[in-house]
Amino acid sequence: MSSSDKRISDDIEQSLNQQMMNEAFQAQAYLALASWAEVNNFAGLADFFYKHSEEERNHMFKFLEYINARGGEARITGIPAPLDNPANVEECIERTWQHELDNSKKIYALVDQAMAEKDWATFNFMQWFVKEQIEEEALIDGLRDKYALASKEKNSNANLYSFDRDLVGASQEGDIPRDASLEG
Repeated sequence: MSSSDKRISDDIEQSLNQQMMNEAFQAQAYLALASWAEVNNFAGLADFFYKHSEEERNHMFKFLEYINARGGEARITGIPAPLDNPANVEECIERTWQHELDNSKKIYALVDQAMAEKDWATFNFMQWFVKEQIEEEALIDGLRDKYALASKEKNSNANLYSFDRDLVGASQEGDIPRDASLEG
């Protein structure tokens, strides 16, 4: 492919590659959390994170395919190691919340960059990820709420057990706010 076939700037290509590898890191981070949950007998939490890891890996591939399709080159680099295992379920969930908030900032920075460069194809491509991050934040925020409800009573682990069971087979989709119609 000649350089005249390239339809993204070098800067956009570099940023997209960074985000692609960020998605790969998140897949690994969620895989590590899944393994931790499984070893600690939280089958529902493990299932949730195994599925989430696969979803993040799919996001990585979306970036890879887009970069290459626009005449750039997806570059696979090393992935930093995930954080050490969390101390407990609450830390696990809060770490996930922070991962998603940080990822949203990175996605929005890419949208801003595409807009500044008037790269409307990349701007359009990134809209899928904007929507995805809204869903991810809603999903994890709901998880935080459920955990808070399940963990207030500390007399036994029965609440944590019920919380964990709720995660088995739980949807990986979060509800996002919808525009309300004034007409009803």
